[in-house]
Amino acid sequence: MKYILMMNGPRSAYDKFAAWPKKDIQAHIGFMRGLNKSLRESGVLVSTEVVRAGQDGAPLTDGVFPESKEFLAGYWIVDVESPEQADAIAARASAAPGPGGTPLNMPIEVRQVLSGPPPEFQ
Repeated sequence: MKYILMMNGPRSAYDKFAAWPKKDIQAHIGFMRGLNKSLRESGVLVSTEVVRAGQDGAPLTDGVFPESKEFLAGYWIVDVESPEQADAIAARASAAPGPGGTPLNMPIEVRQVLSGPPPEFQ
C-alpha cells in the first residue's frame, strides 16, 4: 500500500526555522537526509520532495504550490505493507531535531494513496 506523509505548516513556522542557529539547521537537514537514505535503502521510498528556498531564504511557492496560510513543506511517498508502518515512518520524521536537538514533534499527515481498485474488484 502506498501512503503520502506530508509536512504542512504555517508560514510562521518556516520563518522560525530560518532563524535557528546554523548548527541546528544542519542537524535537522542531516536527520532528514539520513531518514531519506534509510527509507531508500529499505526499499519503501517511492518519492520525496521538499520546498526549496530562494536566494533570500523565502520559500519558493510558484508553480504547483497554491498560496495559502499553510504550505506543504515536503512529503514522502512510501510503499509499505500496513498503515502501522506508514505511521511509524511519519513518527520518525516528526521527531526531527529542532533547536538544541529537541525533537520538533511536528505534525506529519498520513494518507493512503490509492493506485487502483481493491484486489477483490480486479
